[in-house]
Amino acid sequence: MSKLKQLALGLMVAMTFVAGAQAAEEGIAWDKAPNQTNNLAALQTGAKLFVNYCLNCHSAAFMRYTRLQDLGLTTQQIKDNLLLTDDTLADTMVVAMDPKQAKEWFGTNPPDLTLVARSRASHKGSGADYLYTYLRTFYRDDSKATGWNNLAFPSVAMPNVLWELQGQRKPIFDKIKDAETGEEVEAFRGWQQVTPGTMTTLQYDQAVGDLVSYLQWMSEPTRNTRIRVGVGVMAFLGLFTLIAWRLNAAFWKDVK
Repeated sequence: MSKLKQLALGLMVAMTFVAGAQAAEEGIAWDKAPNQTNNLAALQTGAKLFVNYCLNCHSAAFMRYTRLQDLGLTTQQIKDNLLLTDDTLADTMVVAMDPKQAKEWFGTNPPDLTLVARSRASHKGSGADYLYTYLRTFYRDDSKATGWNNLAFPSVAMPNVLWELQGQRKPIFDKIKDAETGEEVEAFRGWQQVTPGTMTTLQYDQAVGDLVSYLQWMSEPTRNTRIRVGVGVMAFLGLFTLIAWRLNAAFWKDVK
């Protein structure tokens, strides 16, 4: 399969993930994700979380392990800490899970995450904002097959894979009257911790921020370089324009 066809397939899978989440579009407000794509320590932590918790089910088929060197990691560090399968450094981040089994277990095939941070942006915020909110709003729901639900993505098929870090929580709702219909509806007020996790709330939010930053970086690894080069080019063009304008004035000053 050509790279163009692989990219098209990845975009189709990502859009399937987006379409499935549209039911939550008018739900809770998205929290602002920390912007840490220039923080190598945060990106390294995010890569570790991704490999240990996400790569079991979700592929990143357009990202090679060798690209992780851009995060300041050596090839040996990647082999020792992030390459947990028999793959080589030149391989892409794919999972061995059979798609048929995945659909049987989860009701849908887990989407590829290479571009997910770019595909979920809307008027409510960036794709990073959505992911940051989504990964922090899981709660226990025994009526679901996985035993989990999510405020940002109601009836999601994915369980909370980070629950040991976060602990178990349940949402608290207040009964309020809808301003338009006058009917009584539920409004989200906050969380109640049911069982503690291995991290505090602050630590967990920071860890999720690191993971989301990595997903954001993975969706466009050259973004920061592109912006830096673009700023340099614009500065050069501005300086060149000024010099050209002064040279033009000097050249024509004696011409009547």
